[in-house]
Amino acid sequence: WIPLLGSLGIAIGYAIIVGWVVRALAGSVTGAILTADAAAYFSQATGEFGSVPWHVLVVVTAAGILMFGATKGIEKINKVLMPSFFVLFAVLAIRVAFLPGAVEGYKFLFTPDWSDLLKVDTWVMAMGQAFFSLSITGSGMIVYGAYLKKDADIPGASLRTAFFDTLAAMLSAVAIIPAVFAYGLDVARGPSLMFLTLPAVFQQMPMGQLFAVFFFLSVFFAGITSLINMFEAVVESWQSHFNLNRKLAVLLCSAITLGVGLFLEAEPNVGQWMDFITIGVVPIGAVMGAVSVYYVLGWPKLRQELQLGRKKPISAAFGAVGRYVYVPLTILVLILGFA
Repeated sequence: WIPLLGSLGIAIGYAIIVGWVVRALAGSVTGAILTADAAAYFSQATGEFGSVPWHVLVVVTAAGILMFGATKGIEKINKVLMPSFFVLFAVLAIRVAFLPGAVEGYKFLFTPDWSDLLKVDTWVMAMGQAFFSLSITGSGMIVYGAYLKKDADIPGASLRTAFFDTLAAMLSAVAIIPAVFAYGLDVARGPSLMFLTLPAVFQQMPMGQLFAVFFFLSVFFAGITSLINMFEAVVESWQSHFNLNRKLAVLLCSAITLGVGLFLEAEPNVGQWMDFITIGVVPIGAVMGAVSVYYVLGWPKLRQELQLGRKKPISAAFGAVGRYVYVPLTILVLILGFA
């Protein structure tokens, strides 16, 4: 139940941010986001109850997809959009490199301050980001794992997931952070930086409106698939444990997500909420999931499952690292996070 609370908690915050994306997409289509001041345009949606129609649209869309089985169509669209999204970010990164002052952004990103490794917050925030970004809460992994075919190479898929997740993060960073310094924005703004810097970059690019529409459309599809994952974990469990009708479970999940989220729409509130979930709730779920897998289920059974669909044998080191490095690390991060 705690991992499911983590999934639902992330969904609550995520739906708000995807709502901002839909509004930015609408602004790209009309051209409003490219003609107005980006900060002013963004701030209109991030006050108390500032993004209600977009927020509602996102939750209704996710609920509709889950109720009426449109996930296959979403998967087909994503097979085109996501690779194209990577290419677009690469183009943006090249364009941003030529902005005056961009070099300070590269210094910020790639000049290490080794003293930060001695700070507890560095490790807690990094692991919290990993738990969030890779969905290491237990529930999402279990639900998607249940749908995998027997010939799927789980360790191989896991490595590719981690690699492309990191690559996406780095591409985002080199497209956004140098632009932040070029335009003199606050680098600590977090998720909102995407809505502040990139519209300014699109304004200066040939066919900038077309790029903006494609960019925010891609972000929307990436966001809605993540939201579906979080909803599916919760919905499936309610169906299994309470024998709920699927549509009723989806409606209940959507109502909670929207009901709580409406009061968190202000940018500082959603930021604090996501920090609480990713640093407080999600690591508890990750610890329980890790202990359940490596100590309750046990390495022999786990190894048998991981070997399905894989040609090369799984190394015993995999189990040892899981038991004696990963599990203690998650427990440590949890304790330090609360401390």
